[in-house]
Amino acid sequence: MPTPPPPPADLAAQLVRADAQLQQRVTVQAADVEQLVELRLARSPALQRAVVRLLPSRLARDVTDDVIARRDLLRLAPKKPGPPVRLGSALPVTRLRALYMEGQRQSGVAWQVLAAVNFVESDFGRLREPSASGAQGPMQFIPSTWAAYGRGDVHQPRAAILAAARYLRAAGAPADERAALLRYNPSSLYVDAVERYAGRIRRDPSSLRVFYARTPLVRYDPARAGVPRR
Repeated sequence: MPTPPPPPADLAAQLVRADAQLQQRVTVQAADVEQLVELRLARSPALQRAVVRLLPSRLARDVTDDVIARRDLLRLAPKKPGPPVRLGSALPVTRLRALYMEGQRQSGVAWQVLAAVNFVESDFGRLREPSASGAQGPMQFIPSTWAAYGRGDVHQPRAAILAAARYLRAAGAPADERAALLRYNPSSLYVDAVERYAGRIRRDPSSLRVFYARTPLVRYDPARAGVPRR
């Protein structure tokens, strides 16, 4: 018999405590508590509504965006889990933010959007498997698109982030950000997820550190790679 979910008040209290900790100092433990509660809410819209009603307004908005983004990505995920994936280390978050800013200076594409794409596509470069369509690298380029917009190694974070900025600029960003993202990945669910994560980072840039601190929600093969370091 499945275990019933905790009462909404308990889940809301977990989110409030984790948020208070994250406001003081971003830790993996607090970021993971937030992430795991939000994953539970993403799987139950009714539970989400009950919990969000109990949260302070700022936290309610952040959690709502995170939960809907996660739900979008769950709907995009394969119905059956694939084999364990290979994980690697991400660049330090300060270095990544500098690269997003460099991409913004060169293209006009908001650095928060580049950060959200990097998060959704590869968990900031930690997920090292190519996609089913053959997309590779931290920004997940297929070979033909990399040939048009890439310079150097598709697996190198700076090359990939700047190529994504060039591609999104050519696709219409920043004037029409959503249309550009739809060309990057032709799914309205993908666009909504990226925009919601980018929106949270826009409202509070420290949210980038929260997303970065979260443990990847994937099965990994320890024989192929070690636990990624932050």
